[in-house]
Amino acid sequence: MDLAEQLDRLLDTKRAFVAALVEMPEVDLVPLWAEEYLDREREALAISWYESLLVPGLLQTEVYARAVFRSRVPVYDEDEIEQFVAARIERRQTMHRKVPPTASFVISEAALRDRLGGRDVYVEQLRHLREYSELPGVAIQVLPLDRTSHAGLEGPFILLETPDHQRLAYSETQRGSTLVAAPDEVGILTQKYAMPRTQALNTEDTRDLLDRFLGEA
Repeated sequence: MDLAEQLDRLLDTKRAFVAALVEMPEVDLVPLWAEEYLDREREALAISWYESLLVPGLLQTEVYARAVFRSRVPVYDEDEIEQFVAARIERRQTMHRKVPPTASFVISEAALRDRLGGRDVYVEQLRHLREYSELPGVAIQVLPLDRTSHAGLEGPFILLETPDHQRLAYSETQRGSTLVAAPDEVGILTQKYAMPRTQALNTEDTRDLLDRFLGEA
């Protein structure tokens, strides 16, 4: 979309490129509106991710991801589900690059208490989170349910830093997404991310909480 807007300005085509892009059919496994984000995620130097409803995609197990896609309305067929699951699990390689990104995740406790897919899926996902919480450069923090104020009420979002130190912000809605590069907009979300980090448990207390959840499962 950024390129289409630049071409329209350069060629004075009165938003013809933008209009054509909007009407372009989506034939790829990954929707057009998510492709640029995924490209930036693969190479990011730093990732900061706030999630209120689900375990972040980079931290999902295969069975949890499958449960997520099976919950979709209207439903996917099984072949589509397996394609989406494979693509999501492949994204985890970002966390295992030779030089992995510095990664911070703040996850609402509600997302961890929701037993999506059933008990076995829940337990495997908790164990996976507990394992990833020990990775160098990874900080996983749980935002407890009992907080009296909450800076993340407007929903999940992700902050990225690219290899050329550009800062980007990404968020999704029911039917699309936004990848923002404007410094003032990214700055607002950076400030917003700092608040739930301070309201969340620290990394050690988060590991203790995950251990408690596993003991109760």
